[in-house]
Amino acid sequence: MSIPNLNLWATLPALSLALGACFLFLVDVFVPKERKGITAGLAIVGVVVSFVLSIPGFGIRTIAFGGMFISDPFTALINVITLIATFISILAAYDYLKRARIERGEYYPILLMVASGAMFMGASGDLVIVFIGLELLSIPLYILAGFRRPDLRSEESAMKYFLLGAFSTGFLVYGIALVYGATGTTNLQQIFNHVATSDVVSPFLLLMGAGLLLVSLGFKVAAVPFHMWTPDVYQGAPTPVTAFMSVVAKVGGFGALLRVLAIAVPTLVLGNIKVEPGQTVTLHAAWQDAVSIIAALTMILGNVVAISQRDIKRLLAYSSIAHAGYILMAVAAAGTFQVTADAAGNQSVSLVLGQQAIQGALIYLLAYAFTNIGAFAVAIAVEHDDATGTLLDDFSGLGRTRPALALAMAVFMLSLTGIPLTAGFVGKWFVFLAALNSGLGLLALIGVLTSVISAYYYLRVIVKMWLETGEADAKLPTPLSSAVALCAVGTLVIGILPYLASSVAQTVTTVALR
Repeated sequence: MSIPNLNLWATLPALSLALGACFLFLVDVFVPKERKGITAGLAIVGVVVSFVLSIPGFGIRTIAFGGMFISDPFTALINVITLIATFISILAAYDYLKRARIERGEYYPILLMVASGAMFMGASGDLVIVFIGLELLSIPLYILAGFRRPDLRSEESAMKYFLLGAFSTGFLVYGIALVYGATGTTNLQQIFNHVATSDVVSPFLLLMGAGLLLVSLGFKVAAVPFHMWTPDVYQGAPTPVTAFMSVVAKVGGFGALLRVLAIAVPTLVLGNIKVEPGQTVTLHAAWQDAVSIIAALTMILGNVVAISQRDIKRLLAYSSIAHAGYILMAVAAAGTFQVTADAAGNQSVSLVLGQQAIQGALIYLLAYAFTNIGAFAVAIAVEHDDATGTLLDDFSGLGRTRPALALAMAVFMLSLTGIPLTAGFVGKWFVFLAALNSGLGLLALIGVLTSVISAYYYLRVIVKMWLETGEADAKLPTPLSSAVALCAVGTLVIGILPYLASSVAQTVTTVALR
């Protein structure tokens, strides 16, 4: 390991944010209690600096830390989504922390730590970095979930999240051990080479290791049957934390999952591949069926159970589970590849279909970031200082008392449903298209049917706001209104001009870097 091999410049977006968080911890000690806005402002500066450093990543493909860290357009887009979500979350939290009397300066550097963890997960070139990034993301989130102490619901959510999160980490470590046992390495590029040359001690052992990695990351993205923590944690945690967690944890989890499956084991099959000379055969990775089943169960359970919810945070929790299923549909589609044999019998592998699926997943994550944080931002405005006011009935009459806010919430609900001219429709379009192109027609059909089911509970929120009488009111200070406006604009711009998101995503390929 030498200084040139470290290539620290490639890691600057994530590294600068982590170092900025450490610096902010020290600075906050000297910031008076009544002026914590200074800490929030410095956190925003850190996010903007990291965002600027991420932009050049769309034009480079390089490695750092001796191949353990990958800097490419995929990493850059993961960084951008994470930083946008973090920026809006800081705006949404600023007034809430004061109203709830939990304005503690450590909130903002902890937020930056979570974001840097998600960015490291998306840039993983080695399973060790996946583990480090996951812990850097998870441990601060446990603290944030209980940030409203001594509120019992907040403390309960932190404890549940911690226990199940620690449990899921065990699956990750054991999965890494099995993968190492099967291939002799934890580097994703080298694992890919071992699979391509059939130089694997046991394909079943490697498949088991990949399965355990899927279980661990499934906990993080709230996929069925690893979703049990989600409703209680989302409801008990402070609402700005819930908004941030619902997006950034998914971005980090899916970033790592796509890295592992698209770089390390996209062509893992059990048995020999036989292709006649001059033919092209479409094949499916051994893990694709498992991911497809999890995706289907996640979409079905999330949407069906959400129908019975009466609290907006629990409703959005099950909605978050359902949307994890839609993104998993794209992950499953990434397991389709083609093998071509020339006249001499030499075989070549094409991962084009898988790359299209990955692009669809990233577009969905970008659309989901704006839409979901926006919905939670409206919930923050309606919520009372004592953490009550989150029932659906508390939104009754909001269209009369706060028409602009109710209109923004309607946009977010329509986007989550997948109505045209919203970001949600664009995300689902690309995900469903990827599934169909990869031969997963049944999974795409389940996605369409569950989207129809979701319309019931999303539209119910709109009915409450505009068609029912009530005295709903909202506190809408400038930072929070700015957060709502940014989310609404982002949701509509992506929906009306989808080529903006698709053109960026088309630069993304998660090819292994040699």
